[in-house]
Amino acid sequence: MRVGIFGGTFDPIHVGHLIAAEGARTGLSLDEVLFIPAGQPWFKTGRPMAAASHRLAMVRMAVASNPGFQVSDLEILRPGPSYTVDTLRELGETFGADAGLYVILGFDALAELGRWHMPERVLEMATVVGMRRPGSESFDPQWIEAVSPGASERVVVLDGPLIDVSGVELKRRVAEGKSIKYLVPEPVEGYIREHRLYTGEHWTSGSEASPRVGATPPAGKGG
Repeated sequence: MRVGIFGGTFDPIHVGHLIAAEGARTGLSLDEVLFIPAGQPWFKTGRPMAAASHRLAMVRMAVASNPGFQVSDLEILRPGPSYTVDTLRELGETFGADAGLYVILGFDALAELGRWHMPERVLEMATVVGMRRPGSESFDPQWIEAVSPGASERVVVLDGPLIDVSGVELKRRVAEGKSIKYLVPEPVEGYIREHRLYTGEHWTSGSEASPRVGATPPAGKGG
């Protein structure tokens, strides 16, 4: 079984995430792409973020129509900071030793791999997939060589549509009363409106980074 691991804060999940995930699913012939919202992303400590229950609910709504997409709450249920190496360890036990795990990242996140928790183990436990993003369109093998010499040859690089959508901009638009129609799936737009998410001045600062593909973080989350 070939499983794509697509993590991030998904705050909120948007069309960029979905397009990137589908590109990875078809490009790598994955059996499924597993969306994993982060519980406590260590790299965003102190920054405003929607509650994990809201982020999880929005992800489930967004992927419901695609049978090739699944959702896991394991990082939300696991106490403490969300580290990819811990998630891969759990998924390895769930899917078995014969499963192939593919961690889907934007090039911007790939460049930061050396700052992750136990990055060398991530490279050992899964195939890392790098996808181009607007503003981060070139892959430098030294990002990976600095972590584990020779590992850059095992990184899979995929072309994807350069959809310039970010969670930061979406939250700002909501806070300013602007439309996000067609930038997020329709059920997600309704959920944000119903629960009055991203309202208030603290969502307009634009200070939040977006370390995973398409946003959380596509994808995904600071390791």
